[in-house]
Amino acid sequence: MNNGTVKFFNDLKGFGFIKEDNTDQEYFVHVTGLVHEIQENDKVTFELQEGRKGLNAINVKRA
Repeated sequence: MNNGTVKFFNDLKGFGFIKEDNTDQEYFVHVTGLVHEIQENDKVTFELQEGRKGLNAINVKRA
C-alpha cells in the first residue's frame, strides 16, 4: 500500500490526482478506483495499476 494526499478531486467529473508522500509522484484516480469517498487534502492509502496513460491509483481508502 502507498500513502498519499488527495491533491485534487472533482466529484462531478469523477476523477482527480493523488500525490504520493514518499516520492512526490502524482497519480490519476477515477471514481471507480475509490473504496471511500475522498476530498482534497484527505490522507489516503492506495495501490497502483497500469492504465491507458500510465499508473492509476486504485483501492483508494481514507487513512
